[in-house]
Amino acid sequence: MGAAFLSSWPWDNLGAYKYVLYAPLVGKAVAGRAWERASPDHWLLLLLVLFGVRALTYQLWSSFRNMPFAPPPPRRIVRDGVDFDQIDKEWNWCSVLCVTLDFCRDNFLILQVHMAAAAFYAFPSLRHLPPWDARGLAVAALLHVVATEPLFYVAHRAFHRGHLFSCYHSLHHSVKVPQPFTAGLATPLEHLVLGALMAGGGGGAAAAGGSVGLAFAYVLGFDHLRAMGHCNVEVFPGGLFQALPVLRYLIYTPTYHTIHHTKREANFCLFMPLFDLIGGTLDAQSWEAQRKTSAGVDEVPEFVFLAHVVDVMQSLHVPFVLRTFASTPFSVQLFLLPMWPFAFLVMLMMWAWSKPFVISCYRLRARLHQMWAVPRYGFHYFLPFAKDGINKQIELAILRADKMGVKVVSLAALNKNEALNGGGTLFVNKHPGLRVRVVHGNTLTAGGVILNEIPEGTTEVFMTGATSKLGRAIALYLCRKKVRVMMMTLSTERFQKIQREAAPEHQQYLVQVTKYRSAQHCKTWIVGKWLSPREQRWAPPGTHFHQFVVPPILGFRRDCTYGKLAAMQLPKDVQGLGACEYSLERGVVHACHAGGVVHFLEGYTHHEVGAIDVDRIDVVWEAALRHGLRPV
Repeated sequence: MGAAFLSSWPWDNLGAYKYVLYAPLVGKAVAGRAWERASPDHWLLLLLVLFGVRALTYQLWSSFRNMPFAPPPPRRIVRDGVDFDQIDKEWNWCSVLCVTLDFCRDNFLILQVHMAAAAFYAFPSLRHLPPWDARGLAVAALLHVVATEPLFYVAHRAFHRGHLFSCYHSLHHSVKVPQPFTAGLATPLEHLVLGALMAGGGGGAAAAGGSVGLAFAYVLGFDHLRAMGHCNVEVFPGGLFQALPVLRYLIYTPTYHTIHHTKREANFCLFMPLFDLIGGTLDAQSWEAQRKTSAGVDEVPEFVFLAHVVDVMQSLHVPFVLRTFASTPFSVQLFLLPMWPFAFLVMLMMWAWSKPFVISCYRLRARLHQMWAVPRYGFHYFLPFAKDGINKQIELAILRADKMGVKVVSLAALNKNEALNGGGTLFVNKHPGLRVRVVHGNTLTAGGVILNEIPEGTTEVFMTGATSKLGRAIALYLCRKKVRVMMMTLSTERFQKIQREAAPEHQQYLVQVTKYRSAQHCKTWIVGKWLSPREQRWAPPGTHFHQFVVPPILGFRRDCTYGKLAAMQLPKDVQGLGACEYSLERGVVHACHAGGVVHFLEGYTHHEVGAIDVDRIDVVWEAALRHGLRPV
């Protein structure tokens, strides 16, 4: 049985080429010099600008909704996160281009811009509207109340019955967590009806003294209210409706419309609950629910992964900037380049004024996990004068987590740098009464590099960064397995200190080397320090570079292979995860993140800071596998 009539978009199969549908309008505007006010095609420019602003409206509401800055906003209605499935469904991805821009999935805007253009051609007088005429304002408001609202109410109730619901409106209700973009998740038939209702109010106003300003105000007001109703954040204070009870029937709230999404048989109105009251479909608990939501209580996460920004481009890879882009592994895209100056300005502002904030969240075994970010970028960590400021920000995040009742804070990448804070020991020693456990996660990182990546039967490895925290643990572990470890270091003192930690019978497997040429016959390189192309040339063909260096080295050798940073797949029962962790695939997190998760799930009561306990590598690795985390 085929799909129902007008239940799918006819240009879905075009992918990114669907934007060719704008070409006739753009071409006509260019040919007619529409940017000139005296041009007969000036209306086309205004129309295209209007629909561009409409797209931006939903993007801005999405950014607002996805800004869970610490402390978390207490007005979230549905507390669950938005997962990858919902993002895919709302944006119906079809190409690489479409997944890069959050406001590019504009099927309903493509439809309605052509509906509007057809109206302009059918009624030429619309092309000559004045910039502003206040006479149409009252008519537009009246028509909205007496026509648009009741007709939408009737149509909406019809779409909740039988064939119309199963073949059309069920798509809109298939999402778990309402989002501003959910407002556009509907079939062509529904958007035709909605477009006709919008045109009714605007057309009547135009006949009674319409204007360009009124058209913009009405359409954008319509979009703002639709996006607000689906934003899943209560924006109205509860006291407002107690002080002015009549407002309860004149304007709906995000809580009010979310009840419609959960109960489905109540709260059908467009924007005015008055019509639910008249139709007998107003949920009696709507305003009490709104009051409780607006009062709000912070939900405390039990686990926090404390990350930092990598660079200016990567700062755009967050849900509150571009949600769809953040749901894919990060890579530099051309569309990011025009946004770079703004992102650079934000970086300077964050450096000067910002504090640690929440980026994203998910649930694991019904427990809330959050990712926070220190407002510092990768290059800051290599500025000598920035060290104290970075540690102050990390300390602030740890103390905030401790006050909130968070159980585990896991430090990411450069936040646990040995030279910066001793792998977290600075904070534990300074605040011995911490209830929150501070974890660097490097025990699992070492396990990920050793147990998963290095093939069985390996007898010799070459390692840079060999005297670092991770390098030391890897070397001591491998020598126990009788694997010869060539430790690249110029410091004999640091090498001998590590060698003395090994059992006497294993010390012979640790060998100090001071030149890269020493590894010219070794095909297993473990990289903990940046390698230049010249240094990589010493590796023989067929070498595999295992990495724990941040940032990872660049792959210059085509005859060699390059591993990524140690990472693990989160358990299958993770919920509400909708953002990728930097360049990792969906559902994959860095090993230090996974190490913190294991620390929390196991209920360990100790801090994991400073030197890695080599004896615990196997223990933590087995615990990770037992809890459903899997190596990538």
